Amino acid sequence: MAKDPVCGMKIDEKKAAKEKYKGKAYYFCSPTCQWAFESNPAEFIKGKNKLVM
Repeated sequence: MAKDPVCGMKIDEKKAAKEKYKGKAYYFCSPTCQWAFESNPAEFIKGKNKLVM
């Protein structure tokens, strides 16, 4: 199981949307979380921002 870096939800990597950033794969529970990550990946990687849905 992977953890969505945007909302923190645990998700199955096989079913999740995937985005590579600086050589590492990140997985998302929804297109909304993927879009938010794409908008500012560095902030979500630091863990300071979390999207509340």
